Amino acid sequence: MENVNILDASMTYTKEEGYVGRIQFEITGQPNQYEMTIHSRKRTEWGYGLFFLHESGDEDQLLAVEDMLEEDDELFDYLVNAAEEKLDPKFK
Repeated sequence: MENVNILDASMTYTKEEGYVGRIQFEITGQPNQYEMTIHSRKRTEWGYGLFFLHESGDEDQLLAVEDMLEEDDELFDYLVNAAEEKLDPKFK
């Protein structure tokens, strides 16, 4: 994804909560940075939340990024994969 720069990513697993990941990223040409949190019990279907990373910004831009995540499976998978790469190998 050439227009997306991942700043940081992480993922943890617990029996109680399942898989929980965080991806901090920016999109070329946008003034804000974002954080996406993801959750899944079995790493098959992901729920997510999207937030501004450091400070509030234009809500329309946040909604536009959310639309991108909903419509572009490659982008969503790219971000999820960045977090999965940080998962402790014993949970993969």
